Amino acid sequence: MSEPVRVVYDGECPFCRAYIRMVRLREATGGVELVDARSDHPVLERIAAAGLNLDTGMVVELDGQLLHGDQAMTALAGMTTRSGAFNRLVRGLFRRPGLAKVVYPPMVAGRNLTLRLLGRKPING
Repeated sequence: MSEPVRVVYDGECPFCRAYIRMVRLREATGGVELVDARSDHPVLERIAAAGLNLDTGMVVELDGQLLHGDQAMTALAGMTTRSGAFNRLVRGLFRRPGLAKVVYPPMVAGRNLTLRLLGRKPING
């Protein structure tokens, strides 16, 4: 049995929480573990040691490799089912790495602005 895919996201971000609630990952992944980036989960130490900033992107741990930001979204898009309009949109936007590199940064900027407006602190701040 393969290791579960670990998705590290910001539990205080309304967009991140909605994404995690709505995305449907294929069962073939061997399971998915959702980790709030504001928790004390051990994977957060590995993320910090790798120099990855959770304020600039989510992280997916897949087969022992840490994927950050648009690369994480591309990996998740490849595991997303085609059921539902939201999943089809996610697959369409993020399954192509070049498009993901263009689409992801404005999403992160919107997330960061929203968190500031809501009075929430950055993860790494």
